[in-house]
Amino acid sequence: MIALHARSIAQQIGNSSAVGAVAGLLERALPVRANSLHVLMYHRVASPSERPDLHPGLLSATPEEFEVQTAFLASSGRVVSLETVLAAQRGEAHLPRGAILITFDDAYLDFGEHAWPLLAARELPVVLFVATAYPDAAERHFWWDRLHVAVDRAASRDAIETPAGTLPLRNREDRVAARRAIGSALEALEHAVALQALDELCVSLEAEAPAPAVLSWSELDRLSREGVTLAPHSRTHPLLGRIALEEAIEEIVGSRDDLAARFGTIPPTIAYPGGSYTDELVAALPTRGFELGLTTRRGRNTIGATDPLRFNRVNVGISSALSLIRTQLLLLRR
Repeated sequence: MIALHARSIAQQIGNSSAVGAVAGLLERALPVRANSLHVLMYHRVASPSERPDLHPGLLSATPEEFEVQTAFLASSGRVVSLETVLAAQRGEAHLPRGAILITFDDAYLDFGEHAWPLLAARELPVVLFVATAYPDAAERHFWWDRLHVAVDRAASRDAIETPAGTLPLRNREDRVAARRAIGSALEALEHAVALQALDELCVSLEAEAPAPAVLSWSELDRLSREGVTLAPHSRTHPLLGRIALEEAIEEIVGSRDDLAARFGTIPPTIAYPGGSYTDELVAALPTRGFELGLTTRRGRNTIGATDPLRFNRVNVGISSALSLIRTQLLLLRR
């Protein structure tokens, strides 16, 4: 409760007119590189209490905070579509100075409920990256959400055996620490091994699965018709750097083909799940028709200079007041 109150105060300060005025002065005063592009990375837009069965670390903003952010983005006149970015990369178009691309990963339900209506109201283009094995697959859940609900709702105990060792679950602090430690341990394992370890942990904790959390194919169809750009995010969302090369290629190409079968031509762009990839995978993607690859590495991009298959992004988290987003864009623009 104290942390939430502190975050609320920080965001109110960060969204204040005084802070905004200072940021505006700096935005006008500092130079902007030609052909620069910032890619904002969002995941979920929802109230922290809305889906307690989902990992809170994937929250990017509340609906109220996102409305403030979209108002600024619309007023900036710098938001561009993925189509424009691809055209600029091919030398067929020019980006406005300080161009911004808005992206959402994972296609959570709240994108359709909260994020898209605010984006559409301000006519802001957006790219939604879809892990195509999840829509309409009630038995599938992202591993981090399974881990969260398993640990969060487990009976209190002094010790449990986990992939990160023996850990206590006596109170809220123990559970947060355990979730982080187990998550880090799972990410260090080969993908299939990590999933098996998670399955065993969930069985030992008698864990229930989260409720369905991603958009259905019919909902994705509606969003596509309304103007959302859909793009591949792999099929099953593995860390692509921790699986075999051919399997990683199949995950990416299969995701694109799944989308193309339903929606027609799909932009030749992949957002690497968890930002994980290998040099071999990047080298193989142009031969499969891919032109852009988005990482989770923080930074600015320059069309014609940044490797288009290793584009940087700016992550937006639940603690990111508008002033912090604007500050990151300022610091990364030069």
